[in-house]
Amino acid sequence: MKTYAMKPAEAEAQKNWIVIDAEGLVVGRLASVIAMRLRGKHKPAYTPHVDCGDNVIVVNAKKVVFTGKKMTDKKFYWHTGYPGGIKERTMEKLMGGAHPERVLMKAVERMMPKDSPLARKQMTNLRIYAGAEHPHEAQSPAKLDVAAMNTKNQRDA
Repeated sequence: MKTYAMKPAEAEAQKNWIVIDAEGLVVGRLASVIAMRLRGKHKPAYTPHVDCGDNVIVVNAKKVVFTGKKMTDKKFYWHTGYPGGIKERTMEKLMGGAHPERVLMKAVERMMPKDSPLARKQMTNLRIYAGAEHPHEAQSPAKLDVAAMNTKNQRDA
C-alpha cells in the first residue's frame, strides 16, 4: 500500500471558502482552529509540503475575548534600538486601537510553522475583518460554527 501525496494542482481544486464569526470566542482556541484550517489538517488527504488548506474569512475580530486577566496583565514588549528604549503595550490597548484584528492575526501566525515559505503562502489565505461585513460574498463561503465545536470555545460574559 502506498502513501498518498497530493499534488499542488489537486489541492487548488479542493480549496473551500469558510467564514467564521469571532464574536465571543476565546482567542487562542479560535486561532488554533483557524491554523488547522489554513494548513489543511482537517482533510483526509493532508500533505505537509502542499498548500491544501482552505480560505478562511473571520468577521467580528474586535469582539474576541480572553480568559482570565489577560486584557490587563498580558504585556507585549519591544525595543527601539536606543538605550533605555524598551516599550510595552497591554492587550487592552491593542484591542482598543485602530487595528484590533492584528491580535488574532498574530495569534494564528504564531501557530503556523516557523520560517517557512509555505506558511507565509498559507497565511495569505486568511482574511480578518474587525466588523461584521466582508467583501467575499461572491465566493459563497460556508459558515463554520466554532462555538458549537466545544463549550470552552465561547466565553460567557
